[in-house]
Amino acid sequence: MSAIRLTMVGTGDAFGTGGRAHTCLRLDAGGSTIVVDFGASALSSWKKLGFSTNGIDAVIVSHLHGDHFGGLPFLLLDCQFVARRRQPLILLGPPGFRARLDMALEAMFPGSSALHWTFPWQAIDIRPGEPAYVAGFRLDTFEVIHPAGAPSTAVRLEGHDRVFAYSGDTSWTDALNEAARGADLFVVECFSGNGPVHAHLDWATLRGRLDGFEARRIVVTHMGETALALTDDMQAAGCTPGHDGLVVEF
Repeated sequence: MSAIRLTMVGTGDAFGTGGRAHTCLRLDAGGSTIVVDFGASALSSWKKLGFSTNGIDAVIVSHLHGDHFGGLPFLLLDCQFVARRRQPLILLGPPGFRARLDMALEAMFPGSSALHWTFPWQAIDIRPGEPAYVAGFRLDTFEVIHPAGAPSTAVRLEGHDRVFAYSGDTSWTDALNEAARGADLFVVECFSGNGPVHAHLDWATLRGRLDGFEARRIVVTHMGETALALTDDMQAAGCTPGHDGLVVEF
């Protein structure tokens, strides 16, 4: 069985707490590269790690907040004008994704939505509960609790004899157990270390639910200031606190 390599390009919250980039998770397996989320500041972190945008086969977006999908206009224009990309690019997100991306492109770079693109790309809406297949993986998404003007989702990828799961942003929901069940690696958000907050997980809640995930390894991401102060406690509970540049093979 071949390993999958996760590179945490960006692990920050919406406010860049701790100087971290917005969410961006790179998965390399079997010669393909899938990226999960591409937040507004992800491209700078991507390039700091020496990556080219030409290497991306697909991007999966968990939900339509700027710190998770707002970097896509920059990614597309980098592919067009810097990387001179020619190979196809597939973008997948929740219902409303294509319309929101078109709006973002036009708002940030007027006229860009009408460009003559030098590479074929498509943005595909994926309904939670309906599987899709991309770059050798089966993709399943699960609706979670995080208002974003469109469904927010947890993401599960199965392929190459491995299972990767990611919570997206959410307050507690049993859908996380379903997404993470039997995962070799589960990346889960934990914004707060100070108790419950709206539409996000806090460490006390997450710590009390760890056994229910049935995941072999858990990495914590999207931490605000109070959660970052508790990374030692997270390690003691068997979790790995994520950070920009962290590489995990599983």
